[in-house]
Amino acid sequence: MQIKFGTDGWRAIIAQEFTTDNVARVAHATGLWVKSISSSPAITIGHDCRFGGPLFTEVTIKVLCGLGVKVYAHKGICSTPMVSLGCRNLNTTAGVVITASHNPPSYNGFKLKSSFGGPTTPADIAKVEALIPESAAIPATSLEELVASGLLEYVDLETMYFNHVEQSFDMNAIRTCGMTFGYDAMYGAGQKITRRLLPSHLVYLHCEENPGFHGQAPEPLHKNLLEFSELIKHSTDIEFGFANDGDADRIGCYDADGNFIDSHHIILLLIHYLHKYKGMTGKVVVSFTVSDKVKKMCKAYNLPCEVTQVGFKYICEIMVNEDVLVGGEESGGIAIKGHIPERDGVWMALVLMEFMAKTGKSIKELIAEVYEVVGSFDYDRYDLHISEEIKQKVIANCKADAYTHFGDYPVKRKETIDGWKYFLDDSDSTWTMIRASGTEPVLRVYGEAQDRAAVIRLLDTVKATLLG
Repeated sequence: MQIKFGTDGWRAIIAQEFTTDNVARVAHATGLWVKSISSSPAITIGHDCRFGGPLFTEVTIKVLCGLGVKVYAHKGICSTPMVSLGCRNLNTTAGVVITASHNPPSYNGFKLKSSFGGPTTPADIAKVEALIPESAAIPATSLEELVASGLLEYVDLETMYFNHVEQSFDMNAIRTCGMTFGYDAMYGAGQKITRRLLPSHLVYLHCEENPGFHGQAPEPLHKNLLEFSELIKHSTDIEFGFANDGDADRIGCYDADGNFIDSHHIILLLIHYLHKYKGMTGKVVVSFTVSDKVKKMCKAYNLPCEVTQVGFKYICEIMVNEDVLVGGEESGGIAIKGHIPERDGVWMALVLMEFMAKTGKSIKELIAEVYEVVGSFDYDRYDLHISEEIKQKVIANCKADAYTHFGDYPVKRKETIDGWKYFLDDSDSTWTMIRASGTEPVLRVYGEAQDRAAVIRLLDTVKATLLG
């Protein structure tokens, strides 16, 4: 079986393709690759809450150590950003996270991280893929023996991350601001660190380990967070809520009324706070699916802006080589200056809570400030679970320029950086985008318009056109 990495790592269904034998193959290739680029190869490794995490981590450790690679491992669950921070602080050649991030509970996965604390570059991923053997033996050596040999060393990545937060934020301002915040861990890896950072300032939901995520994909979208939204809506004191995905590198947020705050608004809030309030500068880098309102804010604040293909690895490459203030994706993966070049859902929530604490303003008031700069808007996404035949037909139509109208929306212009983005008015404030997922058998349809009703009407119209 050929193993290919998708937009963000290799993911497959547990016990079908994601097996100990196949994990050993990928671990073997990873070991060969780090040995080819370092005379003293070392890897930082951790896993999230998914089923089989400890087992697949153990297999990876045994294969890597069997190749003579030093391994620094975290005991218990940890987030992807913790492993990335560990890579940088421990100066390891690479990092491995056993996680399928936001995918459904039947999946697990294998993410690769680089020494600088972010996703491994596409070029290096290709090198690892080329080294994957047909089979790889799993050494019988015990973990205790590997520790005794010095090849395996346990490290506390959570405490490392905790200390980094304490040094980087005004945690006293957050803890004493008098505001109550809500947190939905979605049964994911952010549950322990958030309770440690804000033990008495958060109202918690789904902050226990459940490898099946209660049957739901741990992706911080509103449709997956209705219970959290209702909790906030009926609360008298929660002023801001946030949720993370399975490995805590993505974020979704809510205002005090239980209204969802999408990643486009979060990215704009971060730019607004870091530049307008803190005087920080740098390039803003966003993926193709992000709202053009970001370009508008960057123009207003005289900040350079670059648009990349979908996949945080493309944003990360620019962050490593250039001065980047904010890098973000539509999917809720966002990174900022002063941290690692990595998506981090907990970190972004802390920035927003600090923003509220320092200004004494609600998140709705801060969003109103953003609207003063870019204008109001709303956004949503439909994930169409359709047959491969229909999906390929839609893609073929996109390639053939078959869509000149979506219902009564005329296509004014289009962009094709990664998928097909159709602008439907002269001001570029109404648009839709069509793109096949890089990690799931799904066709994604994105839409932005002036308000909620307009967005739903737009998406319903586009869906009817595509499937009609």
